[in-house]
Formats: sequence, structure tokens, C-alpha cells
Amino acid sequence: QVQVMESGGGLVQTGDSLRLSCTVSELSGDFRDMGWFRQAPGKEREGVSCLNWSGDNTWYAEFVKGRFTISRDNAKKTVYLQMDSLEPEDTAMYYCATKIPCQYYSEFALIPESLKFWGQGTQVTVSS
Repeated sequence: QVQVMESGGGLVQTGDSLRLSCTVSELSGDFRDMGWFRQAPGKEREGVSCLNWSGDNTWYAEFVKGRFTISRDNAKKTVYLQMDSLEPEDTAMYYCATKIPCQYYSEFALIPESLKFWGQGTQVTVSS
């Protein structure tokens, strides 16, 4: 069973930065696309950002473009999410996705159940 570990969340103020990390216990061809979703209380889980194996093809949700940067280090089996200019609306539990192709990130409802493989999440709270 592959283990997924997210970290880096915390309580920050508006305008601050955080860097989330997601490390998997093993990296295989199943993990070609990796990225982040988030879920705020009472809201549906939504895609935030995704990138492919080589890291040269990325996707960002409109609400984070220009503020968040995704990257990965395959040697460390880790994907990162650098979050700058954080806003209270960014408050959510952030989950690493390791099996969901980037094409599904904009339509959570269309993601096959077999691909919904999550870690425990890391909480990001942004105060105003």
C-alpha cells in the first residue's frame, strides 16, 4: 500500500506564504500526474494545481493563478505547492492527488472513484 504524506500547512495571515509538500512512499508510472486539491468546510473538493511527470506541463485553477506554483522532485518522490499572497478564501484542507490525470482537475465530479487516492491532508488557515 503506497503511503502519501502531506505537510506544510498552518495558520498564517493574509498575504503570507506557505509551502506544502507531498511525499509518496514509492513512485511509479501510476503517479505520472500529481497535484493538489482542496476542500473548505461545506464545500466540494476542488482542483488547485497539477503537473505531469517531467514537470513541464502544469495546470492551475483560475483562483490561484499567479499566486501558487507547483513543482516536483521525482528523486525525492515529492510534489510541492508554493502558495504566495494567501487570502482567507484559501482556507481549506489541502490534499495531495497522486493518481488523478490533470485533465480531471477542473471537474471533480468526473473523476473515477478508483483514482481518488488521498493522503490525510494538511490544513491551511488564512486569517484576515
